[in-house]
Amino acid sequence: MNDAPVKLGIIGLGRWARVLARAAKRSTRLKLVSGYSRTPEKRETFAREFGLAPAEDLRQMLADPGIHGVVLTVPNEEHFPIAELAARAGKHVYTEKPIAHTLDDGIRICDLESRHGVQIVVGHSARLLAGTRIMKAAIERGELGRLACIEGNFSNERALELTPQSWRWYRAQCPGGPLSQLAIHQFDSLACLGGEIVEVMSLASKLSPVGAEVDDQSMTLVKFADGKLGYIGSSWTSPGVYSIRAFGQKGLMHYEVDFGAWDTPDRLHETSALYVQRGKDGYGKREKIELPQSNMFVDELESFADAIATGKRSELTAENGLRACAVVNAALRSIELGGRAVAVAEVIEEARTRVRRQAKAA
Repeated sequence: MNDAPVKLGIIGLGRWARVLARAAKRSTRLKLVSGYSRTPEKRETFAREFGLAPAEDLRQMLADPGIHGVVLTVPNEEHFPIAELAARAGKHVYTEKPIAHTLDDGIRICDLESRHGVQIVVGHSARLLAGTRIMKAAIERGELGRLACIEGNFSNERALELTPQSWRWYRAQCPGGPLSQLAIHQFDSLACLGGEIVEVMSLASKLSPVGAEVDDQSMTLVKFADGKLGYIGSSWTSPGVYSIRAFGQKGLMHYEVDFGAWDTPDRLHETSALYVQRGKDGYGKREKIELPQSNMFVDELESFADAIATGKRSELTAENGLRACAVVNAALRSIELGGRAVAVAEVIEEARTRVRRQAKAA
């Protein structure tokens, strides 16, 4: 493997691009060398802040043979069009979650890998949190026994701050509110810990006083392929929290993240908590587990860089991103049906059928 850093461009230069650019600065395995935004002022400011070249034209960036891949931090509806342009130019693609604005476009993004011979990585960084990795290792070692249930919650106060100027205000652009923006992280993390989610039942409501179109409360029950159950809650009118609890026949583990430090993950271990509770003697057997320092944003970008450099697929696959998006879509359908169970495979197959029909008609 070449020791030279993998050179990347970044497209979309808003707040989240800055989070990832700071993470990139901490790595020796990748380097952001070019940045593109439609707004000249954003390009110039970002370029000065992070020491990279401003790209005046997207196609110019994609034509640069020195750039191996691109990082997309653009609005959800732009994920597929820009990913397709990049893949056609032979560039590998990292896109923020969700994989796409629609499940149909998510399938199209997955297809770019085989069609153009590129790596697609989807930024479901929460599965890379140190506590989640420790839980996964304990589960795989059998420390908790057979899992019966996994709970997750990801909430913050976003709906209390929404205005009509924000794309998150609108149902068409932000379906389900926290369901598509926060709970999707938990759907992927729970799949990482517990395996494939096959069935979903979901309810939603709107409690924020600001009057946005979107729902701001979401509660979803899921069934895994092996029969265990799970629950994911997400409130957009609550102080921020991210937590997971896994229940097994020999013990349980609980992980809670200090959401206030989410954008600075190298400090998460200082204020987050992880414990294991073993046996039948209850609370007295609770053991605190020390969390190591880590940085999920560095890890996800290095996962992308390593996939480019070695040709080996990242754990953050397009397929995993597609399944998380499919669970969101199944939950949205369940909400429309008053909480009835919806099969995830059914939702995916319907989308694949639409994509095939549209391809034939084109």
